[in-house]
Amino acid sequence: MISTPLRRKLAVLSFVLLPLGAAAAACGGENSSTECGVNSCTVTFERGVEASASILGVKAELVEVRGQLVTLKIAGQTVTVPVGEGEQSEGFNVSVQSVTDDQVVVKISNSGGG
Repeated sequence: MISTPLRRKLAVLSFVLLPLGAAAAACGGENSSTECGVNSCTVTFERGVEASASILGVKAELVEVRGQLVTLKIAGQTVTVPVGEGEQSEGFNVSVQSVTDDQVVVKISNSGGG
């Protein structure tokens, strides 16, 4: 049998950890895969199809890849980012980590963390 103080601590711990699990579970998308933490997500977009992800409370969409330039729409704002570099858009840091014939990998983080 679990003691009452221990039971209370376990109940409080579950409520403390709930937002962390909700933040990680709140990411997903169409023709994309996501890996999210509390302040950032790495999104792998499939190329050649409409690809989007719902991350950090906003929608991120792959618009176009032209050479080494990737155009994304983050929270309705269009931003073009060179591969290997980063830009800011709508309070988010957006960096393109890699581009292949099949996919585009992008890291998106809150400007205040990452």
